Amino acid sequence: MSRGRFIVLEGLDGAGTTTQGERLGKALRGPKRSVLLTREPSDGPIGTLLRQALTGRVALPNGQGPLTPATLALLFAADRVDHLAADVEPALKRGTWVLSDRYLLSSLAYQALDNPMGWVLEINRWSRTPDLTLFVDVTAATAAQRRGGRGGRAELFERDVLQRRTRKLYQKAIAVRRRAGERIVVIDGSQAVEAVTRDAITAIKKAF
Repeated sequence: MSRGRFIVLEGLDGAGTTTQGERLGKALRGPKRSVLLTREPSDGPIGTLLRQALTGRVALPNGQGPLTPATLALLFAADRVDHLAADVEPALKRGTWVLSDRYLLSSLAYQALDNPMGWVLEINRWSRTPDLTLFVDVTAATAAQRRGGRGGRAELFERDVLQRRTRKLYQKAIAVRRRAGERIVVIDGSQAVEAVTRDAITAIKKAF
């Protein structure tokens, strides 16, 4: 049995990582290759708690506001432990290819808005390095326009000013992780959906 591959999709909220994950899953899946689509926050207990916190349904007691930035960073790190143990590692051992919508780079960008990036990296130091990370790059304005079109309840980090800061932090995090040896490919996310998928498949073929 060939070993599985761990591929991560990253980008701002509205970059299209979920759509690309679904399209890539269909493109990669075949008679000799199974593919698992997964995401972070995960569907586990801590991931579920995080999704509630991101939409304001879980907060500090007595109306004192949202969970603190440090608390969120630690919860994301804890959820990643569960995600790896429950979903990613077992699938890779079976020879399945894993496509994850978000992973460590998201923590290094979003949680570094209010925490030192070095500390966020430290609490995630045991995280498995992906075989390939695809960063779907769009401007904060493009991401905002796409989020407006999809509707739904806004999440904690989706304000435009935060998204602009997050994009800069993503760029810094990409440089940090590349120096550590992580393979990261930046894809122009402003293209048509089909073109983004094509570029992603090309990057995957070059990597593997």
